[in-house]
Amino acid sequence: MKKYIKIETGSYRSKDMSGRIFPILKDYQAFTGNKEGGFVTVDCSELDGFEGLDKARVNVPEIGALTIVAEGQYISHRDELKKTDVLITPKEKVETDEQAIDRIAARFSILDEMADAVATSKVRAMIVSGPPGIGKSYGVEKALEKQNMFEDIAGSARKFEMVKGAMSAIGLYKKLYEHSNKGHVVCFDDCDAILYDDLALNLLKAALDTTPRRMLHWNTESRTLMAEGMPNSFEFNGGVIFITNIKFDNVKSKKLQDHLAALQSRCHYLDLTIDSMRDRMLRIRQICGIGMLEKYAMPKETEADLINFIFDNRHRLREISLRMVLKIADLWKMAPEKYKDLAENTCMRPARELQ
Repeated sequence: MKKYIKIETGSYRSKDMSGRIFPILKDYQAFTGNKEGGFVTVDCSELDGFEGLDKARVNVPEIGALTIVAEGQYISHRDELKKTDVLITPKEKVETDEQAIDRIAARFSILDEMADAVATSKVRAMIVSGPPGIGKSYGVEKALEKQNMFEDIAGSARKFEMVKGAMSAIGLYKKLYEHSNKGHVVCFDDCDAILYDDLALNLLKAALDTTPRRMLHWNTESRTLMAEGMPNSFEFNGGVIFITNIKFDNVKSKKLQDHLAALQSRCHYLDLTIDSMRDRMLRIRQICGIGMLEKYAMPKETEADLINFIFDNRHRLREISLRMVLKIADLWKMAPEKYKDLAENTCMRPARELQ
């Protein structure tokens, strides 16, 4: 059976391979002698730009830089490369760190603009996709709070709500009813279970629809609705923001693909394009550079050392995210002299798991 591998960090002939996916031909082998790291032999016969080669040796800093993935993820990745014409040729312009940071910053700027547009009823709905722990929710909540400033001053009920965690179909119906008036926004954050529930998904599709009137119906008897005096149908005039970790383009289930396509056709879909470990590390450097760690009042050289510590141990950390930065910063505040030792024991996978 073929295995497929994602290169989290690696290179081929000095070309960055981070985020690329290949069929694997030979497992990881460490370099001999004193040279650190190793390599993995991959099948590149279906990928353009490898100068007619059937296989290539990709160098990686350690075995932790490799992740086994499903065949469907490789197929999606291969097809996307063909569509975008990302070739490894002598004329290839490799994206620099500065260009990547600009790309990521531009996406988050668009996120802020779109969240503001939903909050002011200029746009009905938006879906935001990106990996966990990169600040998706922060920009959205900030935009919604800005629009609710006067309600907060007056002590009135807010016109938006951030809904997190598990969500049933009846719970979704209730939340949409509570925020059905124009100017209201309900933001579902990490409520991905909705996407796997046919009833909840149909309600969400109705709320996101582009028709002049968005009617939602609950056509079965419900004691919950009766007890709370809620109608079995209502017109939804509010806005919806759905924040998810699911990358719609990489979903393997045909049934779910169809459902997600229906959602995308009804609203704006923003992929934050943070697809590799390198992108996540650059996002961390970007946010720390604009004051994320100011509240800790740590010296600048210490802050730089903390970020470098995360970068150097990125393959052992249980996740690469802004939350992880704050976790390690908390350890520094607790015990400045030994925060790295504490982080190694509480934030990293044991070294034996990487063998």
